[in-house]
Amino acid sequence: MSVVAADVSKWAVRNVSFELPSGSVTALVGANGSGKSTLLNVLAGHLPPYSGHCSVAGRVAYVPQHKPMYKSFKVADVLTFGRRMNRVWDHERADEWLTRFKVPRRLEFGDLSGGQRTHVTLALALGARPDVLLLDEPLAELDPLARTRVMKALLTDVSDNGTTLVFSTHVVAEISGVADRLLLLSGGRLLIDGDTDELLEQHVLYTGPHASKSPVQGRVVLAKHGVSQSSYLVRSGGTRIDEPWTARFVTLEELVVAHLERAA
Repeated sequence: MSVVAADVSKWAVRNVSFELPSGSVTALVGANGSGKSTLLNVLAGHLPPYSGHCSVAGRVAYVPQHKPMYKSFKVADVLTFGRRMNRVWDHERADEWLTRFKVPRRLEFGDLSGGQRTHVTLALALGARPDVLLLDEPLAELDPLARTRVMKALLTDVSDNGTTLVFSTHVVAEISGVADRLLLLSGGRLLIDGDTDELLEQHVLYTGPHASKSPVQGRVVLAKHGVSQSSYLVRSGGTRIDEPWTARFVTLEELVVAHLERAA
C-alpha cells in the first residue's frame, strides 16, 4: 500500500504491507511525521491508497488526535449524537465509560479539559461497538497516572468484546506490556511488523572489546564503538557467547530506538 500526500513525488506512506489478526492489540510507533496518522486514516477509510489496497473486516471506529466534536454539544448530547449516527449503538457501554472517569454530562464539549475530551471521544467510539478500534495518540492529553488507568480500562474493554485495537504513539514506554504486536514506521516506510514477544527474542545486544565486526552471525541492526569497547545489536542472534563478550536481550524501547537510529 502506498499513499501520496500531495503529488507523486511526495509520499506520506509507501510500500507498507501487513496483516493484523482479529482481537489483537497493535502499537503503531514512530516519530512525529513518520506517517502514523496517515496510515490510520487509510485504515479508517478516510484516505484512499494511491496504489495497492486496504481491507478492514467489520465496523471501524476512529478517534483522531485532534478529537473533532461540536464544542456547543453537552456531553449528554454527544451520546445522543452517537445513538442517532450509528446503526449499532451501545448506550450503556458509552455511558459506563463516562461514569468510570467521572465526566460531567452537563458541561459543553468546548468547556472540558483535554483529558475529559479524550474520555468523551473514547466513549463515543466504544459505544459504536466497533470490530476495529483505531486510536491516534489516545493518551496524549492525559497525565501519567491517568494514562495507566485508561490503557488498562481500554485493554479490558476490547478484550471482553473481542475488538481489534490499533493505537499510535511516539512514547515507547506506553506500549511495553500492552501491545502484542508492533508496527514501526519511519519516513513513511514500515521498519518492523511482528509479535512483540517474538521480536524481543530475536534481538540480542552483544558488548565486548573494540571490534570491527559482530562476534556472531545475524543482521546487525546497530553497532556502536567506543575507544575500547564495541556493542552490536543483532537480530536473530543468541545469548551464548564466549568471554570477554557478554550478551543480553534488549527492552522494547531499546529495540525501537535502535531501528529508528539505523533508519535515520
